[in-house]
Order: sequence, then C-alpha cells, then structure tokens
Amino acid sequence: MTVDSDVPAAPPEREPIALQVPLWDWPEPERPAPPVIPPAAIATAADTDSAPIAPDATPIAPAVVDTVPVVAEALEVVARSLQRLADVETRPVLDAVSPPFRLRSFGETGMQIFPLVLSGGTFGWTAGTDATRGILDAYADAGGNAIDTADSYAAGRSEVLIGTWLREKRNRDEIILSTKVALSDDEPGLSAGAITRAVDASLTRLGTGHIDVLYFHADDRDVPLEESLTAAEALIRAGKVRELAAVGYTAERLMEARVVAGQLTLPRFAGVQVPYNLLARTEFEKSLSPVVGAQGLAVLPHTVLGGGFLSGKYRGRRSEKAALPPSRRDEMACHLNRRGLRVLDALDEIASDRGLASATIALAWLMTKPLVTAPLVSVSAPEQVDALVKAAGVRLSRAEVVALDRASA
Repeated sequence: MTVDSDVPAAPPEREPIALQVPLWDWPEPERPAPPVIPPAAIATAADTDSAPIAPDATPIAPAVVDTVPVVAEALEVVARSLQRLADVETRPVLDAVSPPFRLRSFGETGMQIFPLVLSGGTFGWTAGTDATRGILDAYADAGGNAIDTADSYAAGRSEVLIGTWLREKRNRDEIILSTKVALSDDEPGLSAGAITRAVDASLTRLGTGHIDVLYFHADDRDVPLEESLTAAEALIRAGKVRELAAVGYTAERLMEARVVAGQLTLPRFAGVQVPYNLLARTEFEKSLSPVVGAQGLAVLPHTVLGGGFLSGKYRGRRSEKAALPPSRRDEMACHLNRRGLRVLDALDEIASDRGLASATIALAWLMTKPLVTAPLVSVSAPEQVDALVKAAGVRLSRAEVVALDRASA
C-alpha cells in the first residue's frame, strides 16, 4: 500500500461514551414542602429587636437530608455503567485463534509453506473438475498454501485445473505454486530449449506470470548440468521462476550440481523431492540426508503412504486384492510381509489411542524428522483431505516416534 506522507495520520476521533442510564431517567428526588411556621412564632419574631431572618438562613428540613442517598446511588449507577463500557472498549470481542500448525521454511529461500504440500498428481485423472475444485477448497480452508503439480500430470490438465481455481479464488499471491518440467511428451528432457518452452507452456496453463518453485522432474544425464542451470537462470532473471529444485537426483548428482552452480554463479537447487515413508527409509536416511542437510535443501517426501498401504486399507485379504487394479496388486504385495504388518500394528495402536486415522499418524511421523520440510500428499476426493491435514497439528510423543522407528527398522 502506497503511503503519501511520512506524517502519521491523526487517530480517528472517538464517539463520546454514552451513559447506560440517561440522566433523564434518574429518579427525581421528592422535594419537601416548605415548613409551616405557626403565627405565634411569627409574631414573636416580629417583636424582637434582632434582625429579620434571611431567606437562606431558614433551617434545613429533615426531609431534604434524605435526598443525599438517592443522588449517591445514581452516581454509583453511572460509575458502574462507565466501567462496563470501559471493559467492552478494552477487551477484544473474540480472542485470536492460534493455528494448530507452524509454517515451515522452504530451505534457505525465505518462503514459508504449510507443513503439508498438496500434489496435483490426481487432478484431471482420478479427480475430475468438481472433485479437484473441492480438494483445493478443502486444503486452502485448512490453512494450506503450497500446491505442487507438473506439466506431465494428466498431459497438462492438472495445471489447467489449478490455474482455473486460482483465477476463481483470486488467491494467487497467497499460494506457493510449484510445477515440474522434463517428463512431458511435448517438451521432454532438460535442454535449454525444452526447459524454456515447457515453462512458457506451464505459465499459460496455470494462468500466472511466475512459478514459485520450478522442479527438474528427472535427472537428464544427456544434457550437461551447466546448460540446464543456465536456462533456469534466464527464467529467474525474466521473473518467470523464483526458485529451482530437483526430483530424482542422487546424492552425487546433487553435489555435482552444487559445484557447477558455485563455479559458474548459476542458480542452486533450493529443495528436493524424495521417496520417503515408514516403509522406504534407507535411501534417504543413509544416502541423501547428509547431502541435503549440508546444502540446506528443503526436503519434500513423496509416496508418503506407500501407495496407500500405510492408510491400513490393505492387509492381504482376498476381497482387497480383487478390488485392486493389477498394477497395484504387486505394489501392495511387496509390503505384505512381517515388517509391513508390524508397521501397521504400530500405526493402529497409536491411531486408536489418539482417535485418528493411520494415515494421519504416518504423516505425523514424517513431520518429526528434522530434515523434512513438508510431505507431499495427493487425494482423489475432497473428503480425504481432512484426515491428512490433521497431521499438521499432531505432536507425537517421543515414545510413539520410537515405537514407529523400531517397527519400521
């Protein structure tokens, strides 16, 4: 907001405080009748040599003294009314409600994001137009402000649906918006030309002038890192991209990218998306965590529920297997072992004690990890959002975290 002058504006004049008891409603004290002086007393007074009694020297009748308590009571009523008004003026009408979560820093960028990022991977695919709008509304209503998509999700339709919602809500400035390039059929790879054209196409579909975080969706080893980073620098200078991040990069390639960026003064990765959950811990914890920690990268885990297994819906029953598409049966089957069932039992116990869903506890566990910025979650229906965003307000005890760590070890 533009300020025309450095001189602070004068505070607005306050309306005079109205009395709770108007003066005209005060009880009117009864005025005593003038005293009746006997004629004999008058004659006696006339015969004396003393000066006549002045009118203001007439003795006060006892009834006049009785009006003092009435006036005092009225003044007390006024005082109480003024005190009540003072209390109303100084006490807030409604106490401010503290959110059950804290925004988290996206690496070293200064951007603050909700501790759960909404993925647009289902938008335009398993979630149609109405469902997508409902999901985005539910997420934003819960305080969410970080939406992630890609030019390859539903052949770009995910970006179109998100862009339509942003225009309808007029809340673009409130959202940290990220998208990815490299895997679309139209502009595959990370050559300079492919990156530039892909970003321009994404901006059109999203209906926005800039992307807050641009991800390289895959590590294209056929293109030198300096070429890809130089293209990203041009986009940042043009104001089309704010920050750069990566998906699917190994620890070695992250270190190589940092060295190239440092030597050539090119943009550095600010964050990374990695597979990480209770059933997939080894790669991140033993390989990636030292590098992302040293580089100060934001860490956004994906596939956080193990394809849905950690929600507790799949336990190897025949009916469950029959309901799954063939592509998901093998994925679920690989988790149906002693370790997987042990993790489900630990989740069930904590979820039961807290009255929450197993998926909520699985996400809350991720949020306890020091390097994790915000898990990525995707849903296909608005009613699924609530159980996931609740994780942002869950504070697991040390004993609960240890129990889940041991079960998933």
